[in-house]
Amino acid sequence: MPIAAPPPMYAPPAPPADFGGWYLRGDIGFSNQKTSELRYGRESAYSQLTSFNQETSFDTGGIYGVGAGYRFNNWFRADVTGQYRGNANFKGTDRFTGTAGGVPYSGIDNYSASKSEWLVLANAYVDLGTWWCITPFIGAGVGGARVSIANFTDTGINNLAVGNTSFASAPTGSKWNFAWAAHAGLAYKVNQNLVLELAYSYVDLGPGQTGVLSDYTGGTTGNVFKFKDITSHDLKLGVRWNLDNPPVYAPPPPLVTKG
Repeated sequence: MPIAAPPPMYAPPAPPADFGGWYLRGDIGFSNQKTSELRYGRESAYSQLTSFNQETSFDTGGIYGVGAGYRFNNWFRADVTGQYRGNANFKGTDRFTGTAGGVPYSGIDNYSASKSEWLVLANAYVDLGTWWCITPFIGAGVGGARVSIANFTDTGINNLAVGNTSFASAPTGSKWNFAWAAHAGLAYKVNQNLVLELAYSYVDLGPGQTGVLSDYTGGTTGNVFKFKDITSHDLKLGVRWNLDNPPVYAPPPPLVTKG
């Protein structure tokens, strides 16, 4: 009797094409911020100055973000993110000289405040290839930022007269601005569901301003201080959790023949 041929070897189906899927994300990090200039709202106050030198700085502030997105394929994805950017203390100093009624004078103003933001961005990213589970990426985002300036004070002194000091304060001022960001970073694929990210972002938050100033007597001046062109260098650690798992293919049980 001829011997029956063995059953054909099972060949598992090819894995499905990588069409991506939905994901959730979360981020924490810190900011390194600056403003291009702090300026009094009444520009005529600067007309009598002959020299003006300003120094400003922000402390580091915490960043806390969440978002949701869609990975279209293995090189392009997009998401929408929301961030709360915690209070960052501000310090500033103006040193100036000028003339008043033909009399030269000099003075100094010291400023303090705190700043926070809510930031909402729509982002798009390009993944640049994967090596040893690590994927470098670049991206950009546009959206809006609600910038809040709180606890503002201005303490000054000049030599026009003995004891010529000044003090002003302002309540919290908030405004919405157009905002944009550029991103770059590295993503590490832990498993099919979990991806870790280390990312840098340059963010332009737009301007901020205080509430209406008042002097030490409580009288209001009708003016504000404006923080021009607030930008930030952000460093963040994030996680992405994929919601669409790829199907798992199990080979069928082996054929059993009875002789």
